[in-house]
Amino acid sequence: MKLAIQLSEAQEKRLAEIASRLGVPAESLAEAAVRELVDQSSAEFDQVADRLLAKNRELYERLR
Repeated sequence: MKLAIQLSEAQEKRLAEIASRLGVPAESLAEAAVRELVDQSSAEFDQVADRLLAKNRELYERLR
């Protein structure tokens, strides 16, 4: 599955900084982060998903 994500300028900069420090492409780091999140146990994944949904609830409501 191919997936496109949009990051804020600050998030993109932070991703690039971390990737540079680790010596990997930013795209590879983002892919690894998504894979790690998806591969976590169901309970951990649900906690992270719930936190993200709550954090961005207002935005999601405006997008409906």
